[in-house]
Amino acid sequence: MGGFWNYADEDPSYLAIVDPDGTEHSAGDVLARANQVVHALRGLGLGPGDTVAAVLPNGCHPMHLYLAALQAGWYYVPINYRLSAPEVAYILRDSEAKAFVSHERFAQLAAAAAEEAGIPSAARLAHGAIPGFRPFGEVVDPQPATKPADRATGAAMHYTSGTTGKPKGVKRPLSPLDPDTTAEMFTFLFGLFGIPQDEGNVHLCTSPNYHTAVTTFAGNALHSKHTVVFMDKWDAEETLRLIERYRCTHTHMVPTQFIRMLQLPDEVKRRYDVSSMRWAIHAAAPCPVDVKRRMLEWWGPVIWEYYAATEGGGTIAPPDEWVKYPGTVGRVWPMSELKITDDDGNVLPPGEPGTVWMRMGSGDFEYKGDQEKTRKSHDAEGFFTVGDVGYLNEDGYLFLCDRKSDMIIAGGVNIYPAEIESVIHEHPQVADVAVFGIPDPDMGEQIKAVVQPLPGVAGDDTLRESIMEHVRGKLGKYKWPRSIDFMDELPREPTGKLLKRKLRDPYWEGRDRAI
Repeated sequence: MGGFWNYADEDPSYLAIVDPDGTEHSAGDVLARANQVVHALRGLGLGPGDTVAAVLPNGCHPMHLYLAALQAGWYYVPINYRLSAPEVAYILRDSEAKAFVSHERFAQLAAAAAEEAGIPSAARLAHGAIPGFRPFGEVVDPQPATKPADRATGAAMHYTSGTTGKPKGVKRPLSPLDPDTTAEMFTFLFGLFGIPQDEGNVHLCTSPNYHTAVTTFAGNALHSKHTVVFMDKWDAEETLRLIERYRCTHTHMVPTQFIRMLQLPDEVKRRYDVSSMRWAIHAAAPCPVDVKRRMLEWWGPVIWEYYAATEGGGTIAPPDEWVKYPGTVGRVWPMSELKITDDDGNVLPPGEPGTVWMRMGSGDFEYKGDQEKTRKSHDAEGFFTVGDVGYLNEDGYLFLCDRKSDMIIAGGVNIYPAEIESVIHEHPQVADVAVFGIPDPDMGEQIKAVVQPLPGVAGDDTLRESIMEHVRGKLGKYKWPRSIDFMDELPREPTGKLLKRKLRDPYWEGRDRAI
């Protein structure tokens, strides 16, 4: 039987985790610490179905909690350390956290949030010194490293980014099966990509642990007896160095990271051997076709894409199938279903864009504490949507147009910003771009582009006209931006997710959008 606990029992000496500072942790040490965490938090009163929340940097610390929760029947809630204290406090209250673990790197944030949320002082644990928190080691070190009794399967509960209203926890029922059995299921996603369970593989973790994909892929790797190498603050050249240093075989990335690596000087790209990479998997944001092609030319046929959400998924596009259908995010994966509907719920034929709906055979979810949001995200057949718009081609491959909330309606015509962004991305002096709608007295909305020029390139009228000339040759006139602004850096999360609302919302203050 596989699963991290069994692999670590059988072979405690293999390398399980490498911290961002290079500290290495054997499987036996990681297992022992995860077991100690179970004993310690049970001593604080946590029982099956309870929640442990954390604000932690990348490395072994969040994985100890995750592995503890998975065998103690708890929900593990990793929280974004870029949030404000009131936002963290809201998640602590909403998730009903019975314990809160943080790191002294986030001392001010954690202390204020714990106080506002009313977390008892005995249940606040800190790696390092945080006022009002107990030292993590003081509570955990005395505990036995033996396998806990009465093991039960737990799960991660991630909070949505909250683009509208408060974020909500995506909560799934806990499995009644024992953790050793469910550990096999945790590797389901790797099976979709053909990633085997063996010691010869190494996963490079490039984004913060509070994101769903990071927890999922790192967890899959540990349950497959792979080594997990963590990065802290992402850097393009450091990514290449770590791939060469640890002979990394798979990673999860986002298109922005591809773009930043492609922008490295050719001599830097040639300096590192990335031939060990077999599965460079990406999602989370639309990938410009030209960017994907250039990555395939550089790294070879190892660039895999999938479409999913915290709520579930999804589709998968192997490299050869993407080459056949450029721009696709793939076909629906096993145990899932997909349909495209109009606003009245009618299923649309191939080629017609509409709302993307999915249904997973592995089980459904609820938005914790929000039955109305849960209801609105589902239809009568049990399909759910996160508001994306796309279409299927004749062969069943999904193409995404955009998020419905980002769609621009100008003169009654639907315009998808992602298509325009993809074209502008191809301009040789553009590092990043965001396209969105702003109010227009005649058309309802007009198209605005905000461009981040490459370093050393001036954001001026010359660049503006060059971009427009580029766009005119590739897009119909109704898709041309009416205005182009420039910024030194666009607001993105570390995962590459563009925070478009920060750019768009000031234009709509005091107004209602049609979408």
